[in-house]
Amino acid sequence: MADPVVEGKKLSRSFGRLALLGTLLVVAGLVGLVYTGVATLTSMLLFGWLLLIGGLVGLLHAIESRGSNYFWLGVVVAALNIAAGVVVLHHPHGTAEALTMFAALLFLTGGVFRLVGSVVVRGPQFGWTLLQGAFGLLLGLLVLFDWPHSSLYVLGLFFSLALLFDGLGLIAIGVGGRRIVSMVSDQQAAGELPDTPTEEDQNRSGS
Repeated sequence: MADPVVEGKKLSRSFGRLALLGTLLVVAGLVGLVYTGVATLTSMLLFGWLLLIGGLVGLLHAIESRGSNYFWLGVVVAALNIAAGVVVLHHPHGTAEALTMFAALLFLTGGVFRLVGSVVVRGPQFGWTLLQGAFGLLLGLLVLFDWPHSSLYVLGLFFSLALLFDGLGLIAIGVGGRRIVSMVSDQQAAGELPDTPTEEDQNRSGS
């Protein structure tokens, strides 16, 4: 049977590593918020490498499953991922401009649909939905009017915010997990300690 103390120490170290990883992500997110252009370029390069590696892995899986009904579909999807990864890595700035335009259109259409839906339905969340729609519409217009210059900072801003909030979440999980493990370990240690005999118990045992 595993020693609870040893297991508790292992869990505490694991949660500590999560908190450390979260701290690194928070630092990276803060740096990215200051240097949004670098964050945009970094996010595009990471995106390109992910597409390229994913395409190569998919191609290997397709080759291993040759003879099946999904062989050619897997080959086509893998080839598209590889081609897209190569294009992104060779033209990160052009890819950033295209993705920024796509994001602006998403904000616009999402904002319009939320605005129209909130006015037509008028549900219990009418005010909140109306505010979300107006914010999405305004954000899409701001990004679109400043395009293509907005492509230099919009994706990097989103990427940095994602790193920041993910890091804060990992820190919360790590710190909270360490506290829970410490509380459980303290309770187990207190439960294993022998009860201290009272004076009445000593008199009874002496008689």
